[in-house]
Amino acid sequence: MDFEFSPKVQDLRQRLLAFMDKHIYPNEALWLQQVEEGDRWEPAAVLDGLKKQAKEAGLWNRFLPKEYGQYSAGLTTLEYAPLAEIMGRVLWASEVFNCSAPDTGNMEVLARYGNEAQQKKWLLPLLHGEIRSAFAMTEPDVASSDATNVQTSMVLDGDEYVISGRKWYISGACNNRTKIMIVMGKTNPDGENRYQQQSMILVPMDADGVTVVRPMQVFGYDDAPEGHAEVTFDNVRVPASNLLLGEGRGFEIAQGRLGPGRIHHCMRLVGMAQRALELMCVRAESRIAFGKPLSKQQSVREDIARSACEIEQARLLTLKAAARMDEGGNKAAKDLIAMIKIVAPTMACTVIDRAIQIHGGGGVSQDFFLAHAYAAARTIRLADGPDQVHMMQLGRNLAAATAKL
Repeated sequence: MDFEFSPKVQDLRQRLLAFMDKHIYPNEALWLQQVEEGDRWEPAAVLDGLKKQAKEAGLWNRFLPKEYGQYSAGLTTLEYAPLAEIMGRVLWASEVFNCSAPDTGNMEVLARYGNEAQQKKWLLPLLHGEIRSAFAMTEPDVASSDATNVQTSMVLDGDEYVISGRKWYISGACNNRTKIMIVMGKTNPDGENRYQQQSMILVPMDADGVTVVRPMQVFGYDDAPEGHAEVTFDNVRVPASNLLLGEGRGFEIAQGRLGPGRIHHCMRLVGMAQRALELMCVRAESRIAFGKPLSKQQSVREDIARSACEIEQARLLTLKAAARMDEGGNKAAKDLIAMIKIVAPTMACTVIDRAIQIHGGGGVSQDFFLAHAYAAARTIRLADGPDQVHMMQLGRNLAAATAKL
């Protein structure tokens, strides 16, 4: 298995690294200042200029694999992986390149499952970076780790669907530029096949009856300007033509969406952990305790060594899963995607935690990116399916496959 970067990817990688050095890292403090001082749900002013520069640099929309034809930037999933890793080093950097969740997953859904009218109205503005989007599946009143539990109702009334329900941790729904949500609910709650009770539908943020109740916090972070909202739907009416793919196809769409979304999270987490390791090394060399640099302490050296090993292991597993997706599709790669979704978030949490420890009080402060990065990594252990679900399904698949041998 060859994981060497092609000349095309080497070029893109070098251009992206240069862009990060020149435009992203120097603007981290400004981005935070603008978010804190302005309307917290309005994207920081610096972003618009950076997005324009990313487009001019040919670093825009690199996430859609070749199979999406006219909408693709021409990269495979494997080729995109090292780019996503670099973007993951700064929590908001992916948005600069129009490669941030939940937009990437929503664009894949619209490109794969949307009809021509839906693509024209919503996909094209998303691809151009003119709007943002949200994906509404998780609910506070049911165990949403089992997506068949969702209770939001979608009732056909003439040529409209009437939607009622309550969602939370809907990433992006607080953002002032978010104009559309993909909402999962039940169109056939009494159907015999519980995997065909759900449907997905496009709901404009400004539809009557849609209320953003509050931004949910993650370890005290509200993650402005994106945010993770609690949203209620009170008899929201949308045209029946907003339905994606057809009634009863929601679970199918969710499975198609979450495979790429999961691995994209893992790619970014590898980059996040790599940056934490680099900060750990710099701190260990420069900080003096008990008369010598921290790097002279055996326990610190062991933390650095273990972290490097764990990051490389996760990186290689991510690349293998990406390669399998390119070769056989998401279904063929499902076990590898489950493995990396189990491994990468825990790895990132562990490495970042070590970096925090070596930074002392500074590690949990706002002066370093580590505390916020830890909160983000810990959240990914829940997002797109908690660890336990992936382990349950992976164990089931492996046991069944082995028993047939």
